[in-house]
Amino acid sequence: MKKILYLFIIFCAGTIVHAQQFVYKPVNPAFGGETFNYQWLQSSASAQNQFDNTSSSRNSGALGSLNSFTDNLNRQLLNEISRKLMGDQFGEGDLKPGTYVFGSMYLEVIQTGQGLLINILNTSTGEQSEILIPGS
Repeated sequence: MKKILYLFIIFCAGTIVHAQQFVYKPVNPAFGGETFNYQWLQSSASAQNQFDNTSSSRNSGALGSLNSFTDNLNRQLLNEISRKLMGDQFGEGDLKPGTYVFGSMYLEVIQTGQGLLINILNTSTGEQSEILIPGS
């Protein structure tokens, strides 16, 4: 009786258990996956993106009207300087060689043999720029 029971268990176990081969198929098209998955992967990554580019524009609005006014004033001053520099070079302005300081912007105007040399230094960031306007 025990032998029949053992044979029955072995026979049932042999028919129930089947082996199968596992095959890996990549999902990402960059690694050989289906090309139609690209759009789904892109939208999924965009939905999970925590670094939103629109947040910087929201933060700039939150800075307040005083910072906006200061930025606008700096732009107008730099625009006026550039207009005077160009006018001076072409005979219409009254900008003289020397140093000019506007907030964090330091401008140095030098008359050289090649023309008008303008050194611009942003003291808050350390950025420098040099402009040479050839003389007539």
